[in-house]
Amino acid sequence: MLTRTWCATGEPGYKVNVANPTDADLVEASRAGDRAAFDTIVARHGRHVYQLCYRFVGNHEDASDLAQDVFVRAYRGLHRFKGEASLGTWLYRIAVNVSLNKVGAKGPRPVPFDVRVHGVEAGVIASQESASEALLRAERAVQVRAAIAKLPRKQRATLILRVYHELPHDQIAGILGSSVGAVKANFFHALNNLKKLLS
Repeated sequence: MLTRTWCATGEPGYKVNVANPTDADLVEASRAGDRAAFDTIVARHGRHVYQLCYRFVGNHEDASDLAQDVFVRAYRGLHRFKGEASLGTWLYRIAVNVSLNKVGAKGPRPVPFDVRVHGVEAGVIASQESASEALLRAERAVQVRAAIAKLPRKQRATLILRVYHELPHDQIAGILGSSVGAVKANFFHALNNLKKLLS
């Protein structure tokens, strides 16, 4: 629900006046000029968008840049959001496209070994796991990420959304703009290609 307000300059403005606004409330308020509403959208969905971007590029700096680009594009294109899918699905769709374009422009590149990401920070190794076991597990994770980066675009996106974000096939279809059958086929082929790349 929106309330019309007036600011010091005499310009009309709009504010969300519900305690726990839905995404639909926030979209409506953002379209009407409430910038704080869009800030709430970013706060609500920013972490998930960042994590998705990170899965494509493998480093914090690029993932942060991509996530920022996603929200800039979302803000500019908010008038095109029809509400046929959830706001989260729409943002994921933008994030996948932005990430694939970024990775596609550079081509697959080796994913750097980041001890913080792979859980091998000095002195923070699980008591039941030796240092060598933790290192081998982390190295294997790097190999898997590098192999995923070599998959075709749709297969890569499908695999990331299904495995890392645990999204159902129908939601992935909505994000990628394809059918559920195509998503299942892409996932099947992605797993097969991944096995070949890792063997």
